[in-house]
Amino acid sequence: MNEQLDDILDREHLTIASAKARSAAFAIDEILISTLLLIVLWNNIAQANSMEAIIVLTNHFILEFMAIKIMYQTFFTMQYGATLGKIVMKIRVIEVKTLSNPSFFSAFNRAVFRIISEALLYFGFIWAFLDPYRRSWHDLTAKTVVVNA
Repeated sequence: MNEQLDDILDREHLTIASAKARSAAFAIDEILISTLLLIVLWNNIAQANSMEAIIVLTNHFILEFMAIKIMYQTFFTMQYGATLGKIVMKIRVIEVKTLSNPSFFSAFNRAVFRIISEALLYFGFIWAFLDPYRRSWHDLTAKTVVVNA
């Protein structure tokens, strides 16, 4: 356990967000971003004549999808300390050092490592279940923690 982090959380009366709340926020964000991509690609998807064609189409736009996810995560985390999913679940991201919304660089770092965690079979997310503060890889690299709002 991190005694310094324990002291900060105790002093500021902050509690770590539950794994259930973080998982629900993750699901909400993924549904929102996937729906956005579906809307953008709808004309192309409608013209596809097989499931294989749809898969090829979505694979063709994977970099754009990752870029959208990084921009979404960075903007909302930096601006509001929470994505729309986190806002709904009443949790937020704070920088451990400042106890405020992450800076641009911290939010960007967090968004990029979130994508890396997804690409590596979600091991970065699984890590959060082993960490006493429920920090995933993207929290560790960005020096952030997710707390109840």
